[in-house]
Amino acid sequence: MSQKAEFIKDLSLPVVAAPMFLISGPQLVIECCKNGIVGTFPALNQRTSEGFEEWLIEIKTELDKFEQETGKKAAPFGVNLIVHPTNPRLEADVKLCMKHKVPLVITSLGAVSMVVDAIHSYGGLVFHDIIKKRHAEKAAEAGVDGLILVSAGAGGHGGTLNPMSLITEVKKFFDKTILLSGCISTGRDVASAMQMGADLAYMGTRFINTEESKAPEEYRKMIIDAGASDVVYTAAISGVHANFLAASLKAAGVTEEDLKKDTKIDFGKELNTEAKAWKTIWSAGQGVTSIDNVLPVADLVQQLKEEFKTAVTQQASLLQTYPKD
Repeated sequence: MSQKAEFIKDLSLPVVAAPMFLISGPQLVIECCKNGIVGTFPALNQRTSEGFEEWLIEIKTELDKFEQETGKKAAPFGVNLIVHPTNPRLEADVKLCMKHKVPLVITSLGAVSMVVDAIHSYGGLVFHDIIKKRHAEKAAEAGVDGLILVSAGAGGHGGTLNPMSLITEVKKFFDKTILLSGCISTGRDVASAMQMGADLAYMGTRFINTEESKAPEEYRKMIIDAGASDVVYTAAISGVHANFLAASLKAAGVTEEDLKKDTKIDFGKELNTEAKAWKTIWSAGQGVTSIDNVLPVADLVQQLKEEFKTAVTQQASLLQTYPKD
């Protein structure tokens, strides 16, 4: 019996649009799902559990309407939950996921079997993001259905390991769904992730530059103007290492000396919470080097499909040349 998520075969492309803090909202999720890829958002993008439930209802209502009007099946949507003692909303938000039977729950900062069991109780799936083998082993023990391998260069709380080595390590003990994250911005990148052994590509930064994201125009322009060397990996902003756009750090007055610290900067009264910091200090992955525009989700997905098909076709043609006897 296959250990892979069954919904994969129904997608138009093996892609999950990652949940991005302050960026992903209902509009982005809905358009992703309508166009055959998984759309997700962090529960904490809504300031209250009541607001979180309103978003769940909106997404479900719009996707149901889409399916009734078109006769097409929308891709499943997902919610990101922070599984950590510092999240006071975890219990309430898990109950809402159960109430509304959220198809996919993505857990971060802790894989807890209690949460996994709660989501499994109604048939939901749990994917957990990891940056190293030890975290993957703990999540596997908790019974998760999939692992999101966050490799070097990924936006947000990225890891430092090469994706090839990370996939190789994890596949030795985990035979369920594997998602790869890190610098995936084009359809060719998606094809490369599949070649490395992933079941799904996990794309974040590329979806910041869509018309449906909640990113301000200045953020999108900064991504267009940035290259891989303009992304800085530091723990100074949130206390956990993450990738940020250097230009936004400079604009916020963060110095080179600040970036060398392993502890979170005290931003004072102007930026006295992490949420406020992330509103003006913008995260992105090294995949910015491939992003030069802002597109509607529908156009982006179509572009990704064409790039993916071209890449796979070119790879297949290599069999006519290699291997030689």
